Amino acid sequence: MNIIDLHNPKRVDRKPDQIEVLFSTGDFKEQGFLVNLVELRLYVEKTEEKLGPFSLITSFVQTDKGSIEMLYDEGYRGKNSLNRAVEFLISNLGLSALILRSIIALKSRI
Repeated sequence: MNIIDLHNPKRVDRKPDQIEVLFSTGDFKEQGFLVNLVELRLYVEKTEEKLGPFSLITSFVQTDKGSIEMLYDEGYRGKNSLNRAVEFLISNLGLSALILRSIIALKSRI
């Protein structure tokens, strides 16, 4: 089961512009789910001359019972928006919260 948890799923109906893998060992268990992969994905939706690129950043969590892609952040965040989001998650223990949030959302849909 692959779930896209966005108000408008068509926003991610293409290959991401950039992907950063945060976790890929496949041996992390959370609430009965075996987490295989955690990514942040960047979709650049448009570019304004003054504001720069409009970034849609999603989280993607793949488990043994399905995967879910959810909104992480969006807006005019500059050229290195995905790298800054990854750094923030890693340095502030946000990865565990991201996984837990994704598992809860996935659990409610199964």
